[in-house]
This record gives sequence, structure tokens and C-alpha cells, in this order.
Amino acid sequence: MASYKFFIAGTDTDVGKTFVAQALLESANNRGLSCYGLKPIAAGCEETQQGLVNDDALKLMASASIKLSYQQVNPVALKAAVAPHVAAAQEGRKLEVHRLSGFCRGAMMTKADFILVEGAGGWRVPLNNRETMAQLPVELNLAVILVVGIKLGCINHALLTQEAILRDGIKLAGWVANRVDPQMEVSGDSIEYLRQAIRAPLIGEIPFLNDRDPQAAAKYLQLDKIL
Repeated sequence: MASYKFFIAGTDTDVGKTFVAQALLESANNRGLSCYGLKPIAAGCEETQQGLVNDDALKLMASASIKLSYQQVNPVALKAAVAPHVAAAQEGRKLEVHRLSGFCRGAMMTKADFILVEGAGGWRVPLNNRETMAQLPVELNLAVILVVGIKLGCINHALLTQEAILRDGIKLAGWVANRVDPQMEVSGDSIEYLRQAIRAPLIGEIPFLNDRDPQAAAKYLQLDKIL
């Protein structure tokens, strides 16, 4: 069986990248595919006896069928919940794409049918003065699954992000509509517009779920659209 590998990008912060990544992993599990997710860089970590730990990375680990060590899943854990390059500077650290891609390649030596690498923030989040998160999927040669948080302004965010992904020469494999605003009255209209405008298949529409259960969200995804 072929191994499928994707980079999870979001149109903005707080659009549910990790939640959708979990749902994709659960969907892979349901199909009998071995899977895991990586969160190479995470800002906003808590101090534990095992060191700095990030909640998003732990969630990815919980939905994976193949259990990697925390350090493999999240090699760069930063304490402050701010932009990664700022959090790194506060700790006297420097972020570099080639090091992040090296961490990912090392972890991805563990074979699986379905592998996800989740970014941080939106497409152009800076890592340093020269590099952005967008260069990581380029280095790793990964197609992108775009998470669109369905809220006011999502059409503009989604189209600009698509434009940037394609301009960077990366394949947009598909996108997920994640309803993050239960008060948005015209969410269906926005999704229909984006279905026509985004040049990649809609993998699924996830409704607003109060319990944020990734197994429940998995039922709304059609993984065959990207496999």
C-alpha cells in the first residue's frame, strides 16, 4: 500500500487545524490505515516533569495508531503562546526550516500508511527574518490539506491562502470546511462559494461540535477524495 503524507495548513490561527488533523487520523484509523501526526513546532507549552508539553501535540498522539515519542511528534516546544519566532527569541533559540525538516524526516522514517505534519498558525507565519512556515512543506515535498475556519472573512482568507500555496509551487490536495462560529448564519453560502473557487476537492464539512470529539468529526470526512 502507498504511503500518504500531507501538510496541514490553516487559513488563520484558531481555525481548528489540530481538531481537523485528529479527525483525519481517526478517519484513517476507521479505514484500517496505520497513521500518526507530527507537530514539529508548538508555541504555548506547559512545564511538566517530562519538560515542555503542548496540548495540540498530545491530541495528535491520542489519535495516532502508531505511537511515537513526544520528542518525535513535537521536537520544538516553546513556552510562550505567541508567534513561534517571538517565542523562540524569548528563549534565545533560532528556528530554521532545514532543522525542522530534519526533525520531521527523522520521525517519518517510522513507516505508516497515512502521515500528517501540522504547521503553526497561518501559511506565512515567520520562523525567522528570512523563512516562513510555508517553506517546510516545500522542503518535505508534501501536498497540503487546507483547513478553512468557517467564520466571517473566511472566503478572503481561504482564497489568499490558496493563491499563496499554488504560487509556492505546492499541490493543494484538498480542503476541509470547519464550522468554528455557531452564530454564523450564512455559513452554507460561504462553503458553497469556496467549493466553486478552491481548485481542490472538499474533503468534508465539519459542523460546530460542542464536545470537539474528533471521532464524531471523522464521520463528516471523505478520505477517499485525497487517497
